[in-house]
Amino acid sequence: MLSVRQLHDIITAFDPGEDVPAQTSRERTLDLLAQAERALDRRNYSPGHVTASAIVLSTERSHVLLVFHRRLRRWVQPGGHIEPDDADASEAAAREVCEETGVQPRWEVDPALVGVHVHDIPASGREPAHLHYDIVWRFVAPAARNGSLLGPDRAFWCRIQDLDHYGADVALVRAVERALRVR
Repeated sequence: MLSVRQLHDIITAFDPGEDVPAQTSRERTLDLLAQAERALDRRNYSPGHVTASAIVLSTERSHVLLVFHRRLRRWVQPGGHIEPDDADASEAAAREVCEETGVQPRWEVDPALVGVHVHDIPASGREPAHLHYDIVWRFVAPAARNGSLLGPDRAFWCRIQDLDHYGADVALVRAVERALRVR
């Protein structure tokens, strides 16, 4: 089971370099973790909770896997809530990739932490507006054997040079850049 202490150590070790928004998100996430186990509770809306997502690169590192987030109405990396039985945050991100896209990230390429990003989630019928403190992992998956992608309006392999065309925000672009630097 994932512990707040484990997350604290992982995030403390993350070096965002000169990326000021990532530095700020890192510090805000460490502050949230002071709420102990409440930080992992998906029903914690004040201010929010930790989530896990994935930058999934193709083996050739020419494409990145994107999903359409209906609530945010834009293309993002796959990810979601950490479940109580997730062993660690990278496992949660890999599970979310499989659930959302059918793609199986390759575990022979170690997952690497490539981002920490705090972002707003708007209110819906069942949840108030809150924050997601997203822990972003890099994975690699062969695009040629990617499994079901649920149709081009839900998930697809985007050429990295086309991210701007799909409205990728700065945090996504910077996480992709960091993912490309990790071998």
